[in-house]
Order: sequence, then structure tokens, then C-alpha cells
Amino acid sequence: MENTHVKNLSLLILATLFISTSGVLGKYIALPAEVIILCRASFAAVLVYIFCKVQKIDLKIKFKKDYYSFAINGFFLGAHWVTYFYALKLSNVALGMLSLYTFPVMAALLEPFFSKQKLNKIHVLLGVFVLIGVYILVPDFSIENNEAKGVLLGILSALCYALRNLTTKKHVTNYNGSTIMLYQLIIVTLLLIPVLFFSDISNFESQLPLLLLIALLTTAIGHTMMIHSLKHFTVATASIISSVQPVFGIIIAYIFVNEIPSMNTIIGGSLILFTVIVESVRSKK
Repeated sequence: MENTHVKNLSLLILATLFISTSGVLGKYIALPAEVIILCRASFAAVLVYIFCKVQKIDLKIKFKKDYYSFAINGFFLGAHWVTYFYALKLSNVALGMLSLYTFPVMAALLEPFFSKQKLNKIHVLLGVFVLIGVYILVPDFSIENNEAKGVLLGILSALCYALRNLTTKKHVTNYNGSTIMLYQLIIVTLLLIPVLFFSDISNFESQLPLLLLIALLTTAIGHTMMIHSLKHFTVATASIISSVQPVFGIIIAYIFVNEIPSMNTIIGGSLILFTVIVESVRSKK
């Protein structure tokens, strides 16, 4: 039992590391946010489909009502990605990623409405720490500056992400994680195809290697592993543990693009990391 929990927790943290690459890639791919997400979703859909075929994973949708549910899941995922990438482009990797991590608070508070799970007071307390951390990020909050706009979009992205995870949770017992991810990617692709008619894609070829990287590492591998983790953790627990993602993202941004976080960012990030450690230990019990 001990080894199983450590393995599941390790895989969840590894998934979080892979997803963390979205910060640097989303900030520095020189294409509009909606075009990046369209390419990310469509390329990843192909990769996940190939994986499912090689592994002989069942792709059949078992219940008619699941067609509508998968469509809703895909909509929330697409909305989460687009708003998040705009948050990254308006602010920086640290602020964009850390503001997104208000979503564990939202997941913890909303989960009782989606399942028989009771509201856990410790989740609310840990969520408060995350909110305090986000508040520290932008002490001079003004709607006129881009950093503030980025934080607000990050919080909207967080709400969409929490809703996506909560609406996806009920499917993990009936479907393989790769199957769920594939259908969500298809929905995102279909929703965003119209952006090709009014977006500037003149430098698509030069950005193709980075688009393939975000499709494979961040999306096809990272997000599929994250969905698999919902079999072993509640959405609230998985969300709070994955709050280490901004810390990974800040480290990646520092290594690859020399983006140095401010002292406020370090303090806020430390509070968020604290919630991850507490929930990691608590979820083991």
C-alpha cells in the first residue's frame, strides 16, 4: 500500500512537471494564443490516437449521454488553455502560472456539488494559503496594467480548469485516461478551427518544432497522466498537489529564458509550495 501510494504520487508529480513546460512554451511561441491551442490540441490528438491504437485501447463511447459530457469537458479544457496562454502573454511565466493555481481552491469548494465528497475544511484552509500567495504576486493591483490583466485571466483559466477536472472525474472509472483525453482534444480542435480564418499564421513553419513539443510533452503525455491520476486521488487532492506546477515553471523559465522571479513571486510561490507538501503528506493517510 505504501509503495503504491508513493508510485501514484510520483506519477502525479511527474505529470505536473511535464505540464509545467506550457508556461515557457505558451509565453514564447510567436503565434496568437488561440492558434497555439488549435495546433496543440490537433497535434496532440493525432499522437494520442496513435498511442491508443498501438496499445489497443478501447475508443468506443459507451453511453449516449457521454457524448454531451465529453463536449462540455472539451469546451472547459479549450477555454482554460486559451485564457491561460493570454495570461502568459500579458504578464510573465511566473505570474501567469501562479494565478492559475487558484484552481485548487475552486476545485475543493465545487467538488461537493459534483460528487458525494463532503467539503473538507483543510482544503479550504490550504486554498486560502494559495489565495494569499496570489495576492502577494501583484501588491499594486490595477486593471490598467497588463500584469493585473494577466492575473485576472489566469484566475478565469483556473475556474475553467477546475470545472474541466470535476466534469472529467466521473468518466475515469468507465474510460481509459487516453480515451478521455483524445475526445477532449478533438472537441478543442473543432471549436478552434474557425480562428484560422482571421489569425496571423505567417510564421507557422518557424514555430513548428515548439508546437510539436507542447503537443507531445505537455499535452499528450502530461495531461493524459494527470487524468490517470484522478483514479487514485480526489480532484481537490490532485489539484492541490499539482500546485507545485508554477514552481517547476518558474525554474524552467529561469533555466531556458533567464526570467528571474521577483521577491514577491518567490514568497507567493513558497506559500503555494507549502500547500503541496501538506496535501501530499495528508493524502497519504
